[in-house]
Amino acid sequence: MPASWVLPESKPNSTQAWTHALLDEFVKAGVTTVCLSPGSRSTPLVAAAAAHPGLRIVTHVDERGAAFFCLGHGRASGTPAVWLTTSGTAVANGYPAVIEAAMDHVPMICLTADRPEELRGTGANQTIRQPGIFGDYPRYQVDLEAPSPESDPARAREIARTAIRAALGLPAGPVHLNCPFRKPLEPTGSWPEASPSAGPPAATSETPDVTALVAAINRIPFGVILAGRMDEATARATGALSEKLSWPILPDICSRRRLGGAGARTPAGSLTPGGPMTIRYAHLLAGRPLPPPEAVIQIGRMPVSQRLTRSLAASEPKLWAVLADGRERIDPHHAATDRLRDACTATIALTSRVAAKDADARAWAWASADQRLADRLPGEWTSLSEPAVAASVAAHLTTRDALVLASSMPVRDVNTFAGLGERPAMVVANRGASGIDGTIATAAGVSDVLSRTAASGRTVLLIGDLAFLHDLNSLGLIRDRRITVVVVNNDGGGIFSFLPIADHRDLFEPYFGAAHGLQFDSASALYGIPHHRPTSLAQLTELLAKARASLSPAIIEVQTSRVENAQEHERLQQLVAKWLD
Repeated sequence: MPASWVLPESKPNSTQAWTHALLDEFVKAGVTTVCLSPGSRSTPLVAAAAAHPGLRIVTHVDERGAAFFCLGHGRASGTPAVWLTTSGTAVANGYPAVIEAAMDHVPMICLTADRPEELRGTGANQTIRQPGIFGDYPRYQVDLEAPSPESDPARAREIARTAIRAALGLPAGPVHLNCPFRKPLEPTGSWPEASPSAGPPAATSETPDVTALVAAINRIPFGVILAGRMDEATARATGALSEKLSWPILPDICSRRRLGGAGARTPAGSLTPGGPMTIRYAHLLAGRPLPPPEAVIQIGRMPVSQRLTRSLAASEPKLWAVLADGRERIDPHHAATDRLRDACTATIALTSRVAAKDADARAWAWASADQRLADRLPGEWTSLSEPAVAASVAAHLTTRDALVLASSMPVRDVNTFAGLGERPAMVVANRGASGIDGTIATAAGVSDVLSRTAASGRTVLLIGDLAFLHDLNSLGLIRDRRITVVVVNNDGGGIFSFLPIADHRDLFEPYFGAAHGLQFDSASALYGIPHHRPTSLAQLTELLAKARASLSPAIIEVQTSRVENAQEHERLQQLVAKWLD
């Protein structure tokens, strides 16, 4: 902190005392990280953050990227980071990240600086209507008073405690504190002492009444457990429930049960003796001639594969129980018969009360079909196709790594084609609102958390060309991080080739395909990040290994064809049908 900011023997001014109290209370609750973009009106908050020994500051020129950095940090750590920004349109740039945090229950603290009340609506520069700018997405929002000599810092602490409880509540999510300031904005005295960290507030939950659901499950011999996006504790509870019921798990890529871990038990044996029966290729098995389940227990957020969920709904199970945090229905197919809040607590309660079952022959039929795909699919990865890239990236991971998946094709391809590689430390995708914005910044936030763990590995981001272009500014956030970016460049919007609009060639190519004709070596050079362009699957594997051995970031650009990609997906679907016939 510049020496000119502090007069060692003077008292802090009222703005200093207020902003210190606010941030100090966040630190007491376990917050460690602030990501900010430069601005003037936010000076009091920036100065308070810089002066606090318990906070690290990450600076990024783009407010949108800074907000998504905080989103990634919250996803990876379960603890909110502080997004700190100046007034005006800078605030609006955080809206996409706030929406994603709200819809996917990611804790996040938004501190937005503002002009005081007497300057609002007067034409004062860089002044917009900031209170309520994020609609009803924040779990808690308040337009604070502008600090004055009469302001009591204890009030700031009370507001901070309320905000933290809301950000970490059930469900977790973003909070918004709009912070007006009058000039002078700079600190004029010494700072108060920082408080010791007390850690986050204890989580509150209540055991749901599962009596009726237990009775219904006990009457059904065969069902499946549909595992959506969930945290580690819920993933462990899901495995225990699967073992108790001997019902297979159909795991989403973000369920923390899709890669590695316990293998799928088959009639011939067990990859992990005693482990839950895991159907890794459930999305490819959907709609095949397999015994339909009589029950579906859906745990966590909605999975990526709509084909799978539509297929399960079409089988008309007698029971479809949704166990997920929050109050949303999480039932797009209108199939749910039961809804319980607090996924982890509800799953543990069910496991303790349901009767143990032996594996039904129908479960073995699913496991046997899944094993046939596990045995044969890897033999199809011979060229640098998009499914092969997805499978290769997933297979390259170790237990210390994090995998970040962009929306559109990357998350779908890994969900569909990833094999039996090691289980990474975490798999992250922004699937709350499924936008492509802020994906590189999200990966930077995940990497920031991973780098501070005892056995930190590498963050690997699989991203499409449009999502990459959408977040170019955030390359500045990864230039000093252990991140491998694998960008699949098919010159446009590849996912649209799978939609009916692709048959309307006059509309499709100019407005949906959106070919850009760009390559990314120059963008990589701008930020000083090594760039590579493999021409074979073997080269891709070699580059992934070399990146792992490095402490620097790397961008690996894989060029593919949208037309050939659609054809390859169709070919694989036909092969799967043949193998399962």
